[in-house]
Amino acid sequence: MSRALVLGSSKGIGQAIAQSLSEIGCEVVRTSRKDLDTSNLQSVKDFAYKQDAFDILVLNTGGPPSKNFFEYSEEELLQYHNQLFLSFCILLKELKINSGGYIFLMSSHLIKEPNNENLLVSSAYRLAFWSVLKGLGRHYAKKNISCINIAPGPIKTQRLISLVDDMDKFEQSLPFQKAGDPEEIGRFIASIVEKNIKYIHATTILFDGGLSQGVL
Repeated sequence: MSRALVLGSSKGIGQAIAQSLSEIGCEVVRTSRKDLDTSNLQSVKDFAYKQDAFDILVLNTGGPPSKNFFEYSEEELLQYHNQLFLSFCILLKELKINSGGYIFLMSSHLIKEPNNENLLVSSAYRLAFWSVLKGLGRHYAKKNISCINIAPGPIKTQRLISLVDDMDKFEQSLPFQKAGDPEEIGRFIASIVEKNIKYIHATTILFDGGLSQGVL
C-alpha cells in the first residue's frame, strides 16, 4: 500500500486530493494548520522529525490575502516567504520519499502569467519554490521519483469565493463559463499514481480551463 502525505487537506483542493488517493487504496496522512503551520518553521521541523517515509508527497498550502504588493508589511512578506517557500524546502530536505514515488506541488497558474497585482506575493514565492524543485529534477529522476507542478487556475474553493466579489459574473468570464472542481484535480493526481505514470516529470501542468494565453 502506498503511503501519502497531503498538506493542507482539511478543505478545498487538498481535501479532494486526499480523498481521491484514499479511494485508490493509499494510506493518506492528512494535515490541517493545527497539525502543520507552514508559516511557522519550528512547526515544520517538529512535524518532519516525527514522520516515517512516504511514497507520495503533496505540497499544498493556502496563500496570502488579495492585496497590493506595496501594502504588505515586512513581517507579512517574511510570513509568506516561510509559508510558500522555505517550509517546503525544509520538508524536501527532511522527509524521505521512497524510490518510485511522487512529489506533487500545488502552485498557481499565475506563476506562468503573473498578471494579477493583488496576488503577486503568492505567485512570486510559489514560482521560487518550483524553481528549486524543478532544479532537483535529475536528482529525483535517479531515484525514480517524479516531480509534477500542478498549477490550478480558478477552482471553486472557499479561497476563490473569498477573492471574487460576484462569483456568477466571474464564472461567465471564464472559457468554460464555470470554475473548476477540486475533485477533478484529485482524480487527475490519483490517476497518475494508480497508473504508475512516471515520464511526466519536472514539468508544470496548467489546470486552468484554458484561461492562460501563453503558447508554452
